[in-house]
Amino acid sequence: MQIAFIGLGNMGAPMAANLAKAGHAVTGFDVAGTTAEGVAKAQTAEDAVAGAEVVITMLPNGEILRDVVAGIVPHMTRGAVLLDCSTVDVASARAVAELAGAAGLGTLDAPVSGGTVGATNGKLTFMVGGDETAFETARPLFEIMGQKAVHCGASGNGQAAKICNNMILGVTMIATCEAFALADKLGLSREAMFDVVSTSSGYSWSMNAYCPAPGVGPQSPADNGYKPGFAAELMLKDLRLSQQAAEAAHAQTPMGRAATDLYRSFVEDEGGAGRDFSAMLPRFEKLNRG
Repeated sequence: MQIAFIGLGNMGAPMAANLAKAGHAVTGFDVAGTTAEGVAKAQTAEDAVAGAEVVITMLPNGEILRDVVAGIVPHMTRGAVLLDCSTVDVASARAVAELAGAAGLGTLDAPVSGGTVGATNGKLTFMVGGDETAFETARPLFEIMGQKAVHCGASGNGQAAKICNNMILGVTMIATCEAFALADKLGLSREAMFDVVSTSSGYSWSMNAYCPAPGVGPQSPADNGYKPGFAAELMLKDLRLSQQAAEAAHAQTPMGRAATDLYRSFVEDEGGAGRDFSAMLPRFEKLNRG
């Protein structure tokens, strides 16, 4: 396929490189001037999308996504597919789908899970909203960039799935870090804590696959000084999106709100920016009950 890739950052660059490695003709553009292995470099986003069968975007937020899409849609070929892999608010995803659909384009919102390691290794999970025909067009690309793509329904539903998933992740990581900090104060070794919880009712991805305690369980950012696999500020972004969506849907999410408040304090007031989201554990270690 002729593919354009807009946004070649830490996630976008390895995704684009994997598509090029698989034999697709990929042209990329990033405002920072970055590129990726095997990807032709365009001077503008408009140049990148000319003649492309699929245009993939990986951008920081909904406002930027709306601006970029408004600029590139007039230059896209009718019948092409706009595949957005950014994590943005549901309203922006649906507004972009409406704009692109009016121009005769297929649209998919397909945020990802798996982080930079998943992007590099082609092991991402895609949560996809949009037209079934567009999904089938993009399916071979999902198979190159990831290990699983779930069609979640209409436009915006991919973002809804990602937001709900990451709200669970933020809440469970906080609970896991709290439990380890409590176990420390009760004199329970972290190894014993992990061995019990990872095989009993406290089992979770945060405990079993991404343990926040260094030297316990599989390798995780905790074993690398909490250098981010998934940065705390990105978790905060996703939690804020969850609360924005909850407000719009009139849904009660008290645990999601509490997690948002804790990550806001950690990132904005306590030096958590630039650290992995699992660095909540050393945060709780230093605190006593107020």
